[in-house]
Amino acid sequence: MAQDQIRQTRRSGGRRGNTRRRSAGLFAQMPFDPPLNTDAPTEPLGPEGIAAIHDGAMRILEEIGIEFLNEEACAILKEAGCSVSGQTVRMGRDFVMEMVAKAPSSFTITPRNPDRQITIGGRHMVFVNVSSPPNYWDLTTGKVPGTLEKCCDFLKLIQHFNCLHVVGGYPVEPVDVHASVRHLDVLYEKLTLTDKVAHAYCLGRERVEDVMEMVRLAAGLSPEAFEARAHMYTNINSTSPLKHDYPMLDGAMRIVRRGQALIVTPFTLAGAMAPVTMAGAVAQSLAEALCAIALAQYIRPGAPVAIGTFTSNVDMKSGAPAFGTPEYMRATQMTGQMARFYGLPLRASGVCAANVPDAQAMMETSNSLWSAVQSGVNMVYHAAGWLEGGLIASPEKLIMDCELLQQIQRYFDPALVATGPDDIAVEAIAEVGAKGHFFGVSHTQERYETAFYQPFLSDWRNYEAWSQDGGLWAAERAHRLYKEIIAEFEPPPMDPSYREALQAFVHRRKAEGGAPTDF
Repeated sequence: MAQDQIRQTRRSGGRRGNTRRRSAGLFAQMPFDPPLNTDAPTEPLGPEGIAAIHDGAMRILEEIGIEFLNEEACAILKEAGCSVSGQTVRMGRDFVMEMVAKAPSSFTITPRNPDRQITIGGRHMVFVNVSSPPNYWDLTTGKVPGTLEKCCDFLKLIQHFNCLHVVGGYPVEPVDVHASVRHLDVLYEKLTLTDKVAHAYCLGRERVEDVMEMVRLAAGLSPEAFEARAHMYTNINSTSPLKHDYPMLDGAMRIVRRGQALIVTPFTLAGAMAPVTMAGAVAQSLAEALCAIALAQYIRPGAPVAIGTFTSNVDMKSGAPAFGTPEYMRATQMTGQMARFYGLPLRASGVCAANVPDAQAMMETSNSLWSAVQSGVNMVYHAAGWLEGGLIASPEKLIMDCELLQQIQRYFDPALVATGPDDIAVEAIAEVGAKGHFFGVSHTQERYETAFYQPFLSDWRNYEAWSQDGGLWAAERAHRLYKEIIAEFEPPPMDPSYREALQAFVHRRKAEGGAPTDF
């Protein structure tokens, strides 16, 4: 049974009734309020280390070059003065730094609900759901292929949880929908079931253009208003080592030309797709990202862009990717320093290699998320729901991760470090003295409801109370909450005329065949 994967040993005897059930409609959570990271970042590199990694990245671009598997991109870079030999592009460091300097250090993305606007850059942090796993897992199904129904369930969860600020990708790939029209169905559901910032995949011209048009229609924007500021974003990955493929470059250029946001994230696994040393892996990752950012800035100076890090390592015994490792954490911190050196916003991820939402999953994800905090990351992809190195999306894991994301948000609450007279509380200390307690004093009574973080999933009761209430483990409590949220979900409001325009567009594009899948 799937449940046995979570729990290797079961209690003997029957279960008691779940007397402490909570309605999802009454579930208290923190507001939609992306945190500001007020901590000083962890900086493992000294000035000489920053200079060495920068020089390494520039030497890769100048001496080795990057393959741009896109004729238009090669032609543009040749026009810009870069050396182009076939599909290998070499660019001088002066050109790279001139282009990178044109990129804004911070930008906003405004979805159809302007109250859900996010800022990428500075000390801002936003959290994004898991994206793109082909498989789904929950306590009742085990591992099964993703479907549109399960994808919609994830969209409802993402809309429900205020600590998730962006609806990234397909939370789980709906493999029951043909690839030619999959983007149309998922984006329609995404834009009607949620009102948060949406994302487009760079998987061919039609998909990018369709998603931009759907985002525009869902917000009721004119083409001019859509292009005047960022309303959505895309993320492209290099094909490490040292390549950018045709469809992602094509999509990136289309997104940039229309004023939408671009994130460039090399996927470099040290020991496999990058050098085994973390400094070498980071240098290669920077080279792969900076060349695409330079292309974007040459096409549209000032285009909103961010640099991404997805540098981890492999298990050298099996070749399997590992996440949440000490190496992953250090690589993220080092890339954070380099992003500040270049003046670029930074994206990282909340990831793990675990196969089910167990202790390993939460340990590795916690390492990933807190390394993002330490690194001054602005956008955290895959922050909730990721399993099996990105091959599984799990609603239980998403909910368990949201508990952690809320704790990060609470960690940055200014109230926790306030030092006014009422916070120092000398009078309260005097009132209690050496023989009393603080439970009953007015200072506590006035603050007890909001003084500390209150979990929605963690169970702080003692063993006996927990056991008498059914003895549910964290994943089981998350599963129950998942079902309650889906049962009570109500989509956010949408102008009927916008919905009709969106439906008409989807219907027309499906009749036209959607996006080609045979090349």
